[in-house]
Amino acid sequence: MNALRNKVQLIGNVGSDPEIRNLGEGKKLAKLAIATNEVYYNDKGDKITDTQWHTVVAWGKAAEIIEKFVEKGKEIAVEGKLVHKVWEDKEGNKRYTTEVVANELLLLGGR
Repeated sequence: MNALRNKVQLIGNVGSDPEIRNLGEGKKLAKLAIATNEVYYNDKGDKITDTQWHTVVAWGKAAEIIEKFVEKGKEIAVEGKLVHKVWEDKEGNKRYTTEVVANELLLLGGR
């Protein structure tokens, strides 16, 4: 049951080409944003699409796969864990970020 404590699964479309960083010694970091869409109908019968954006971070082999095969518009499935970060900007204001640290990646298709 420990594996279920902090687990997230998303299927969505990549919003822009991934950012790849080479960290030396063969280590890579990939960062990308994916959009998930939920479609529903309001009381008037209008179709509403709610889009949520998620920041995804991947290390190692997953980052290498992202670098080779993932581009803007591609549909992917990601499994990982949520990580919350608190940091200060240049003006000293507290900022909050939530990221999905991916440990599994599945390429589903693209536009």
